[in-house]
Amino acid sequence: MNGRVQVAISADGTEIVGRVRGQGPPLVLVHGGWGDGEVAYEALVPYLADRFTCYTPSTRGRGLSADNPDHSVDRLVQDVIAFIDAISEPVYLVGWSGIEPPLGAATRSSAVSALALFEGYVPPVAEADDLANLGRAIERCAAAAADGRLPDAARAFAPFVLTDAELAALDGDFLQRWGRSIPAMLQYFQQNPPNHASRPYDTEQLAKISAPVVALWSPETTNSAWVSKSAHYLARHVADGHMRELAGGGHFAPLFAPELLAKELISFFELVPQLVADGGN
Repeated sequence: MNGRVQVAISADGTEIVGRVRGQGPPLVLVHGGWGDGEVAYEALVPYLADRFTCYTPSTRGRGLSADNPDHSVDRLVQDVIAFIDAISEPVYLVGWSGIEPPLGAATRSSAVSALALFEGYVPPVAEADDLANLGRAIERCAAAAADGRLPDAARAFAPFVLTDAELAALDGDFLQRWGRSIPAMLQYFQQNPPNHASRPYDTEQLAKISAPVVALWSPETTNSAWVSKSAHYLARHVADGHMRELAGGGHFAPLFAPELLAKELISFFELVPQLVADGGN
């Protein structure tokens, strides 16, 4: 993606960088566990940039940002907060898939005016088979990454989040571009097991989010039961929660159905002033 860049310094001194495109109210789009700010929203931003100033930061170890050995959830949350603070005005925030950094930022930063979460995975509502399948995907991915084969590591993880049709539609350099984020993703999984410490998706943390939140999910996704239950869970436990189903999307809607997702995001964010005025009713 082209566009100017914004640089922020996280709490531990790590440089966090993201590109800036468009015009209008600030909209910060945070990548998930797989991907970075350089690739995750490259297809979606053009559908948003005529309404919002779109910021696409990368957390540590990804994209244009610097790295650091500490990939704990708290540090990733601090990365997002530092980037938001550098904008110096209220922002709309988007998260996708691995949603802990934007969730944590919404809990702790008063600058977040509204939060949209697309297909977030919430471990407490997962079935045992869901977590086992994720574990096997991580193991396959880690084995290839250990040999330095990052595109193969991306290929090993891809079936967990991509349908066969989506896999067939990938462009030629997808695995190479997305493979760059694999080392940081594996560090996250290694340092943050699901049952470790307090997490941004814990109910007591979600209850601290006062901004309007919408949880979006698609029935065409690879793990529809998990993301559906996650969306219900998130909408139920925040103070002003909403849920929408994105029919015709899939987990990689930001790449394969960007116009469809953009319409849902625009619709929600345009409704935010009314939601705030109504007090969430």
